[in-house]
Amino acid sequence: MSLKVSELTKLFGSTAAVDNVSFEIDKPSVVGFLGPNGAGKTTTMRIITGFLAPTKGTITIDGESVGPDNFKLRSKIGYLPESNPLYTELEVHEYLKFAGELSGLSAEATQERLEYVVARCGLKEVLYEPIFQLSKGYKQRVGLAQAIIHDPEILILDEPTSGLDPNQVVEIHSLISELAKEKFVVLSTHILSEVQALCNRVFIINKGKLVLDATSEELQHGGTGNISVLVRTRSTLDEVKNVFENALQPKRLSLKEEGGAISLQLAIADSDSNDVREKIFDVCVSNGFKMLGLYSSGSDLEKVFRQLTVGNDETGQ
Repeated sequence: MSLKVSELTKLFGSTAAVDNVSFEIDKPSVVGFLGPNGAGKTTTMRIITGFLAPTKGTITIDGESVGPDNFKLRSKIGYLPESNPLYTELEVHEYLKFAGELSGLSAEATQERLEYVVARCGLKEVLYEPIFQLSKGYKQRVGLAQAIIHDPEILILDEPTSGLDPNQVVEIHSLISELAKEKFVVLSTHILSEVQALCNRVFIINKGKLVLDATSEELQHGGTGNISVLVRTRSTLDEVKNVFENALQPKRLSLKEEGGAISLQLAIADSDSNDVREKIFDVCVSNGFKMLGLYSSGSDLEKVFRQLTVGNDETGQ
């Protein structure tokens, strides 16, 4: 299965809420969808789910276009909006049965799925209570339950842990991780630690444009295999620099004196990052450098987010 977004644009008057966004997801995973308020995340999600028509561009699932009138294809999508609209006068079990039947499930299948989502979303204690009496956390769980009751192949979740206590967040994270083994999950959140804990891939959108599409591994290593090395040697900075440049041909290399030793920061091409530590060790041994430390230095997601959405560096200037 594949979900493909091609040149997606949505205009409200002369304002582009979404501006030529394209990406493709072709295997079960959790994709984090980040951006500041007003960046276009929710609009993009509404278009993907078929609730909103694009001004330009297409959304396809296995090559078939998603649209407001394609109800068969939309049944493959589960959606939890940020606003979480619920029929609050209904009891929880009534609402979930209604959601199941509305998705085309038979009465028998609806009952079977009802038992599953009630157990997984922790709703047993409130199953026969009117939704308007529930806390915000329980309402959020009911919204997630309706999104998965028809066992969709694609889940679009807009702030799914909003209003949940820490224990409930852990439970929902566990459920999302389990679902992602066989489903596509697109997760919008402002909690960066949630993205780091759950997501295999990260999109950042700013002012309607997709400004980052990276895997978690690429993001962790800054896309450049950043390595820090500390060595002790009688050689000068220039001599050490020449040795590492000739042996490894790094994309970037910086050195400085540090407590009687030399500290190096290397940015290595991704294709070399898997075995670069072994190469660095060999360089040190063959040149008589005493290695005191070696570690990978990844990118900080918060810093990357700010650089792409605000343009600030780490100092905020």
